[in-house]
Amino acid sequence: VERGDYCQGASGASSHMIHGGIRYLENGEFRLVHESVVERNRLLRIAPHYVKPLQTTIPVFSTFSGILNAPLRFLTHRSGRPGERGAVLIKIGLSLYDLFSRQGGSVPRHRFLGRRKALAELPALRPDVKYTATYFDASVHDPERLTLDVLRDGLAAGAHARASNYVSAVGITGAGEGAAVRLRDGLTGEEFDFAAEVVVNTTGAWVDATNGALGAPTRFMGGTKGSHIVLDHPELLAACAGREIFFEHSDGRIVLIYPIGDRVLVGTTDIDAGEDLEPVCTDAEIEYFFDLIRHVFPSVRVGRESIVYTFSGVRPLPRHDDTAPGFVSRDYRIEKAALPGGAGQGMLSLVGGKWTTFRALSEHLADEVLALLGHGRSVGTGELPIGGGRGFPTDEEGVQAWLKAHTGPGIDAHRAEILLARYGTRASQVIAFLREGEDSLLQSTKELSVREIAWMARNEQVAHVEDVLLRRTSLAFRGLLSGELVREVAEHLAPHLGWDAERTRREVQRASATLADRHRVEVDQLIG
Repeated sequence: VERGDYCQGASGASSHMIHGGIRYLENGEFRLVHESVVERNRLLRIAPHYVKPLQTTIPVFSTFSGILNAPLRFLTHRSGRPGERGAVLIKIGLSLYDLFSRQGGSVPRHRFLGRRKALAELPALRPDVKYTATYFDASVHDPERLTLDVLRDGLAAGAHARASNYVSAVGITGAGEGAAVRLRDGLTGEEFDFAAEVVVNTTGAWVDATNGALGAPTRFMGGTKGSHIVLDHPELLAACAGREIFFEHSDGRIVLIYPIGDRVLVGTTDIDAGEDLEPVCTDAEIEYFFDLIRHVFPSVRVGRESIVYTFSGVRPLPRHDDTAPGFVSRDYRIEKAALPGGAGQGMLSLVGGKWTTFRALSEHLADEVLALLGHGRSVGTGELPIGGGRGFPTDEEGVQAWLKAHTGPGIDAHRAEILLARYGTRASQVIAFLREGEDSLLQSTKELSVREIAWMARNEQVAHVEDVLLRRTSLAFRGLLSGELVREVAEHLAPHLGWDAERTRREVQRASATLADRHRVEVDQLIG
């Protein structure tokens, strides 16, 4: 059960990277880096529809800086502002990274360029750049859709598997054999009991709050806030030359400028979240992002008029006391406890974790559950294709062949390309559904049709307009919304979700408020 929509929290507020975490080497987290690069390589194979190779370049402005400070940071994690990381330190880190990346991987080794060649490749860089270091990680442009694919695979595993969004765990009722978890339906307000042998708490930054609601208070979590902005800025996009720019800002924070399609993602901050588990991107953070752009691309002018979307989330990190936020471990651990009321076999809480290692930590967690139930694993997921990654074309020739095979009545090549990008090879099922009835594109976008909205309503647990705009599609992320589009989606969802005219109007208002309050998308311009 998920309190909100799937991938609504920290999972949907990520930097859209699947990466080994080169900077974690500085923390001494070699196990995590090794696991991360193995999982990165694996996801490139089993989820190729969403996880793609990402060329990444680090601009370097000194040669020897940081060599003396690095051991202190490695040992204490509590130093103040770190000294700049120079070429020697970065070279050592990338060499280790290459070593870890060899297992099951096919990405190229890193390469260093001197100033002249670096500026030839990236002419907008600061002219005092001394080197660039380029290596490969991976990206995930649509983490929300990857989440849905994993979910659908789980549900398809057997009739015993069930999942519901907008349902929260609010307490424990009864005791002993009669104990159960009290669940609340967020759409109707109805509460009901559900018995289980094992309860697994994977609510991220809310782990402590969830345990408290279940009568087992904990103090495991100490999350940090991370914000991002999305820019429509052709000059900055061109300056990146198709690669992520990953670098150390003047305050020592590792930040990124990352082209996604025809937009540019800029992030991220790393601030203790405290009690605010639903943060928004602030004016101060936006100015920080503009400053970090100037730090590497001083000639590129960026203003607020280029922002099309902002988002912010809380990393589910462990409580870290006086450890600096940037040095808090991104690794995970599983905490075990008795289930309050004496019911079942126990309760497990997941502390930490990140997108890149989601499969590995899920497998670990599942093994712990199976052990409590007295069972062993019968199916491994290490090489199991995820959702629309099954049979996904491995090269451009294969993509074109797939598009040609699925182009026909009602589906032109452009529409087929959009559907393949959105669903992977599961697009075949969607296209078959679209052709079963009369269909037409929405008036306000060529990326969504009337019957596709029906498909989402019937097959993807859509409950609100914002679920379509923010998580079933990337329309909001890319700044492609309009007031007409918000209304159209609401009107076409209404017959499938049983909404009358008043409920439809409220859904438009709800979506507009979410866009304005959480993502700084001007509601007046949308609906006025």
